[in-house]
Amino acid sequence: MAAASQTRHIYQEQLNTVVEYINNHLDSKIDIAQLAKLSHFSPFHFHRITRALLGEPIGAYIARERLETAARLLRYSDNSIETIAYSVGFETPSSLSKAFKNYFGISPSAHRNKKNVLIKKQNTMTTKLNIKKPKILDIEDQNCLYYTMYGDYQSLDYASAWKKLWAEVKSQKLFTKGIQMIGIPHDDPNVTEPDKIRYDACLIIHKDAKPNGDVGVKTLKGGKYAMFLYQGSYKHFAQAYDYMFNEWLLNTEYEVRDVPCRERYISHPDRVAEEKLKTEFYIPIK
Repeated sequence: MAAASQTRHIYQEQLNTVVEYINNHLDSKIDIAQLAKLSHFSPFHFHRITRALLGEPIGAYIARERLETAARLLRYSDNSIETIAYSVGFETPSSLSKAFKNYFGISPSAHRNKKNVLIKKQNTMTTKLNIKKPKILDIEDQNCLYYTMYGDYQSLDYASAWKKLWAEVKSQKLFTKGIQMIGIPHDDPNVTEPDKIRYDACLIIHKDAKPNGDVGVKTLKGGKYAMFLYQGSYKHFAQAYDYMFNEWLLNTEYEVRDVPCRERYISHPDRVAEEKLKTEFYIPIK
């Protein structure tokens, strides 16, 4: 049992490298043979191993990431459909349109022209949000330990993720002042199926660290962000994102950059009342 656990530990560490490569190269041709080499998995078993860990074939994962990224850009940027098609790896706008309609059941132009209509159904309950006007910030690159989880944002076991990451800080003697708890919600739940949604729990660190199984190490790239300070329950994050994207972003001169949003958790949920929890949302803009 211990040997099997160690094997999965190593496989997960290698998969993290593959997933990060894919998501950083959606605008390029992604060669499966290169991914197999990058993963250090046996070439004979690469597809079976990645399918077991991802829950879908590697080709399907790449195709889905391209289409879901295109959906977000159509929804939250003014880039032309042609530009978006090339930015997510399609050779022509028509090939994006065909794949998009097959996957979502709606054309890219129809999706763009109906930004107020969600691709997936969601609770339309409105909540009065305690959220401040954004500050525009330029953030430097930051190194982090991270742990990836898949599933509905409302049902993920965040406590175990943070416990795992802090244990790694202790094990590798990484503790310093200024460690931040950051969440990276990679997927829009209005677009991605719940079991495919990807979330990274991250600890910003200031010492050199090593990956360890399912705990990875990477650099969060800096850039310009709109930072919103929100006070309230984590249960209302979906409404907060709706406000930031549908009301604020679409009515400013800013466009969203093709990188994930960030959430910085300022309060500790075990020590602060739910309605007084403070969170900073970082929306990547240009």
